[in-house]
Amino acid sequence: MTKHAYIELGLAVLKTEAEAISALCARLDQSFHDACDLILECEGRIVVTGMGKSGHIGNKIAATLASTGTPSFFMHSGEASHGDLGMITDHDLVIALSNSGETSEITLLLPLLKRIGIPLIALTGNPASSLARSADIHLDVSVSKEACPLGLAPTSSTTATLAMGDALAVAVLEARGFTEQDFALSHPGGNLGRRLLLRVSDIMHTGAEIPMVERGSTLKDTLLEMTAKGLGVAAVVDTDSNRLIGIYTDGDLRRTFEKMPDMETALVEEFMTADCITIEAERIASEALKIMHEKKINALMVVDRDGGVQGALNMHDLLRSGVV
Repeated sequence: MTKHAYIELGLAVLKTEAEAISALCARLDQSFHDACDLILECEGRIVVTGMGKSGHIGNKIAATLASTGTPSFFMHSGEASHGDLGMITDHDLVIALSNSGETSEITLLLPLLKRIGIPLIALTGNPASSLARSADIHLDVSVSKEACPLGLAPTSSTTATLAMGDALAVAVLEARGFTEQDFALSHPGGNLGRRLLLRVSDIMHTGAEIPMVERGSTLKDTLLEMTAKGLGVAAVVDTDSNRLIGIYTDGDLRRTFEKMPDMETALVEEFMTADCITIEAERIASEALKIMHEKKINALMVVDRDGGVQGALNMHDLLRSGVV
């Protein structure tokens, strides 16, 4: 098969699946609205179930719902009748997936779900099927054809079902008022979680690690402190109050050499940056990154509301924490 033929086949698959998703738009009617309301009203968890490829899609839909503020999990339809049905409580809601709507492992569960008395939302490609007729709400995810040239492998049908599941999850997300911070709480290990949850206080240097000299210190003592702490900056503080009165940076050092002072006797406050940028410990670490980018600086002193020095951090700290 030629390279051109592979590309043509790939394009045909993408086009067929895109058309299948596009066709769903005309079916977002009152049933979709009612399904969203039912999910929002659920006091328990959303239990998604399916077999085969529908099961794989169901697993992903359950994961998407869970990560966007709707407690949910996937229950394998085949295992449900062998004990896993005990996972379901009378406060839950079931979303069942089956393209044919006649999957035996799911139809076997229908009388049992009715006996428990929990709501059932069905996503099928057959509105006249047993599953569709038994459901409280049916969402039609039928497709005109599969992308598989044999018409056998679930392709367009699974893509359409997945897209409908995403539509439900996002619509409910919006209705809940779900925020970036809420999303971060369920994704603490991801980049978004780190950017939204990690605070300056979590990564700043504190105590003896803070590069700091008192007012009246010489340039030599300041450089020794900067070298020892390795942050490329030193805080200059008032002797009595520990309040920040300025900083001395690598950039200040370069400007100092232009004047060639006596490093043994020259005082740091003659060369420091008095009007310096600071940040508070409770601020989100990503805000520190934004400040550094905007101000073109590599380090920040962390101060309290009275200007007292609490810590220090630089770009390397943000890199190590995964904020960058």
